[in-house]
Amino acid sequence: MSTHVQHAPRDQHAVPSVMLPSTLEEAVAALAAVPAAVPVAGGTDLMADVNAGQLRPAALVGLGRISEIRGWEYQDGHAVLGAGLTHARMGRPDFAALIPALAAAARTAGPPQIRNAGTLGGNVVSAAPTGDTLPVLAALDATLSIAGPAGARRELPVSHLLAGVDMLRPGEVVGYVRLPLLHAPQTFLKATGRTGPSRALASVAVVLDPVRRGVRCAVGAVAPMPLRPLEAERWIASLIDWDGDRGLAPEALSAFGEYVAMACIPDPAPEDGEGTPSALPPAALHLRRTVATLARRGLGKALA
Repeated sequence: MSTHVQHAPRDQHAVPSVMLPSTLEEAVAALAAVPAAVPVAGGTDLMADVNAGQLRPAALVGLGRISEIRGWEYQDGHAVLGAGLTHARMGRPDFAALIPALAAAARTAGPPQIRNAGTLGGNVVSAAPTGDTLPVLAALDATLSIAGPAGARRELPVSHLLAGVDMLRPGEVVGYVRLPLLHAPQTFLKATGRTGPSRALASVAVVLDPVRRGVRCAVGAVAPMPLRPLEAERWIASLIDWDGDRGLAPEALSAFGEYVAMACIPDPAPEDGEGTPSALPPAALHLRRTVATLARRGLGKALA
């Protein structure tokens, strides 16, 4: 194995050893050799925790030299995206022609230095609620291709990982993200808060699926994982003239926005278990209005 290792000095403030594999198989072998090691791609989230003293891994397995996961290809009506794709690369016009909503999300993922370093796989594995690509992946029902020990490969829905239903196992590395190519309008919109430049207060991805006559919508940043308002999706899809111009009246777009917002930020249950629901605090009401606006505009843009 051609993995390079940089040894750290042995003191309490030691920098962890760094292993630099050049293939997925070498990365898996490195993790097997040092079970306490942590894989790192762009490091925009992980290294911030390391530098802040919140995380002290015994070793790091850098994935930046694995060229096979830095591109994409087509397979059976799907795009297979390498987990090492950077946000900057996904934001380019050729990628935007492939998956417009994912490209739009990638373009909003912080300042240039973050977009140049941050990767698609890192965004998924970090699973930060404000991860910009996550609502798009949720709306597209993306699947992860995971490499494991002894040449094992398995598929895992992104939604299962984000919800904690199924997690990465020891020695596993995310290699690819598989998405359907719908060849249909897609949008991604987000509102930013005061917690930092470009960090989402709320985000919404809307994807049309003309073949199945469906609308897919996912809301990010308002919960620990992206939320799919499935009833709102089915309701609005039933109103669209899929054989015509696909237009909707402004009232229908507004109602869709409200439906999505209520589903994702519902009224609290009555304190006594019956009667009128308790009122939402002002911050939650503002967030609900923000989600409604994003959903309305996102769908309107997709249908335009």
